[in-house]
This record gives sequence, C-alpha cells and structure tokens, in this order.
Amino acid sequence: MSTIRVLVADDYEPLRRVVRLILQIRDDLEIIGEASDGLEVVQKAKALQPDLILLDIDLPRLNGIQAARRLHDLVPQAKILFLSVESSSDVVREAFGAGGSGYIYKLNIGRELLTAIETVLRGTEFVGSDLGFAQTAHHHRSHEMLIYSEEKILLENFTRFIAAALRAGKPAIVVATKSQLDALLPSLNAEGVDATAASKSGALISLDVRNALPAFMVNDLPDPVRFVNVATDLIRAAAKSATGAPTRVSACGVCAPVLWAEGKIDAAVWLERLWNNLAKEHELDILCAYASSSFQDGKDERAFRNICAEHTAVYSR
Repeated sequence: MSTIRVLVADDYEPLRRVVRLILQIRDDLEIIGEASDGLEVVQKAKALQPDLILLDIDLPRLNGIQAARRLHDLVPQAKILFLSVESSSDVVREAFGAGGSGYIYKLNIGRELLTAIETVLRGTEFVGSDLGFAQTAHHHRSHEMLIYSEEKILLENFTRFIAAALRAGKPAIVVATKSQLDALLPSLNAEGVDATAASKSGALISLDVRNALPAFMVNDLPDPVRFVNVATDLIRAAAKSATGAPTRVSACGVCAPVLWAEGKIDAAVWLERLWNNLAKEHELDILCAYASSSFQDGKDERAFRNICAEHTAVYSR
C-alpha cells in the first residue's frame, strides 16, 4: 500500500489536532508537515513535495486561495482540499478556480474529511455539505453525485436542480421511485414552477425507475445498445420542448443508485460509465443521488472509489 503524504495548513492548532486524529484512522495517510500561514505552506510544500494539501482559506500573510495559486505551479502533482468556514458559492468557485480539488465546510470535517480525501485522490471534485451546488464552469460535462442522509435532502436537491433547468428554458428528465416522483411535483409547484404545465409541454419528463430499468437491463447488467437507444430517445423528446439550439438537457435520477442498493455494484458502475459516454455526444447536466446508508454496510471500498470516479463532483448532505 503506497503512502499518501499530507501537508496540513491551518492557523488554528486545535483544528490541526482534529485533522491529525481523523487521519490516524487510515494507515496510508501520513502527515509530513503542518503550517499556520500561507507563506509557510508554500515554503513547506516546495520543500516536502506532498501528495495532498489540506488548506484553510483564512490564513494570515497569504490567504488560502492566493497560496493555492502558487502551490499549483510549485507542486502541480499535489491535490488541494480546502477546509473553511466560508460557505458562499462565490468563494467555493474561486477556490476551485485557484486549483482546488475539493472543499469542505469545517464543521463537517469529522464526517466528510476521509470521503473527501478518497474522492480527490481519485481525480474527482468533492464539495461538502452546507455549501449548495457550486458547479464549476470548466466542466463541459457535468455528472454530479449526491450522497444524501435523508429523503427530504434528495427531494430538495432534485427540486432545485430541475427548477433551475426549467427556469432557464432547459428541459429536464427525472427517473426516480414512485414515492419520490409523487413528492417532487408538489415540491416544484411550491418553488413557483408549474410542474404540471412543464410535464404537458414535454419540458419535464418523469419516469418511475422500476419501469425504466427493465428497458435496458439484461442479465442484471445494462445493455449498452439498449441503454443508448432508450436514453437518446428521452433526450431527443425532452429537447423538442426547448427553443434555440443547441439544447442542454438536465437529467437527475436514481437508476444506478437503485442497482447499487440491490448489491449490483458492477451494474451501477457500468451504468454511470454509460451516462458519461452519452454525455460526450449530448449537452447534458446529470445528477445522481445515492443514500448514504448504501455505503455503510461493508461494500467494497474500491467499488465506492470507482463509483465516485465516474462523476465530475461528489456532494455529501
């Protein structure tokens, strides 16, 4: 097992102590140095060449974002994971624009830090809870993964995702359970979006996941040809409702998460990969929602890393 060399930069020593305790859980994570200000972390990173830098935003002498811009040139191989009490979307976007790979609200590091580290080391962005959706503009393809702790969180995020699309004149597709769909339409209406009118016009296409999966599943695996045919038909049907071209379609759902929850791990990873391939040919924003309980029963850790790697960003709520 290779060791990941970690540099921790925060001016609050008790926070660094908490980080040390959390990282001790993992044998493959080694803290090789600590810094209490921005200039110090730049100097130590240059000398120590870490694999991962845990970086506070509000550092003295040189703030975290300024430091990250220097670190990006000095240690380009290092992943930068921001830890901050700042939660505005503007700050989050600026952090990613400075070279960050992940961003965690400090009050949540106890439950999110290790997941965030796993995610960024796999090359996928991580945005922690309490930060809202801060999609970064440099992604042509947006395929995000929400890990939710309660059904109401799924509902809130699906509602926000679909409402944003419809208000922007973009069509939306949602594939969810019957109970989730039943709750979604009133939730959209409560947000001021006429879900009934959107459904009638074809701008919003809703499908029960239990009806959608059999259309492309063969022997417990998604058939690539069937999937492409089914998904392409849906995208084209949704695009007909939009004005102007090209049409960007927003799609959210639980197809792969349902497969994962049923123990069909390979099928879930393969399905996410098929969505990625489809996004190369179509203008797509994709949001998948996985229950956090799905990752707490001893499922293969490598499989979890693989499912995260199929997404452009991972969120935990």
